[in-house]
Amino acid sequence: MLTPLRNAYYLSLPVVFGAVLSNKMAARLSDVTPIHWATPIVLALIVFIIYTVDRLLDIRKPLEPTTTRHQFHRRYAPLLWRAVFGAALVAFVLTFFLPGSVIKFGLVLGGICAAYVGAVFRLPARHPALLLKEPLVAILYTAGVWGSVWVQRPTVSGIEMAECLMFVGIAFQNLLLFAVMEKRELPNQPEFSLATEWGEERCDTILRWLTFIIIATGLTLCFVTEDRFAQRSAIMLALMSVTLYGIQRYPFYFLKNERYRWLGDAVFWFPALVL
Repeated sequence: MLTPLRNAYYLSLPVVFGAVLSNKMAARLSDVTPIHWATPIVLALIVFIIYTVDRLLDIRKPLEPTTTRHQFHRRYAPLLWRAVFGAALVAFVLTFFLPGSVIKFGLVLGGICAAYVGAVFRLPARHPALLLKEPLVAILYTAGVWGSVWVQRPTVSGIEMAECLMFVGIAFQNLLLFAVMEKRELPNQPEFSLATEWGEERCDTILRWLTFIIIATGLTLCFVTEDRFAQRSAIMLALMSVTLYGIQRYPFYFLKNERYRWLGDAVFWFPALVL
């Protein structure tokens, strides 16, 4: 039973499932119901493709990462490339069923994501531009989750924008936290990231402030809106940030067996609590 779960984790399926749940939450908050049936499927396929291709390209670099996730991708690289092409084909076919606004948005976002993955693969191992990875991935992930909903409606409210910004902060908190934990996990061979550039002390300070700002924003939204779902989702987003802070607070416990990754990715399942 453990092996299938671990393989699903290596394939980033928790992140994929979390993107779908978050997308459904954004759709309900934005009152885009029912969301077009093909939207979450295409979103899931695209997230799977981006995460998988990113790691498959990582293992082709001269100084390839040595994490267990990358070892898994190295071992099954031919099969995973076929899975990527299959997922891309299904996503392409489903594109013809999507609303025109979503197709246009997807083409733009997909082009940006492709350019990002290509640039990361070509840049030298310690190029300064690689320091943009954590914030850029957080923004692109959020854009896919929320943008595919917003393009299906004429206006976006301030409450929606505030909760979207909370989500960006949580995504960045997740990625920066993972970078810090990876540095502690592999102190002799850390991947070049904001954690190696800023140092653990500065990153810990930034993560604490992120948690405080996200919680404060969530509590404020509960008082400025009468929308019960918006209130519940704001509290849920704050809970996601608090959970990530818990990992930061007890690093040695969560470093064992990569617990920080299991729980850190699982926070994006929390939207299921309010759906």
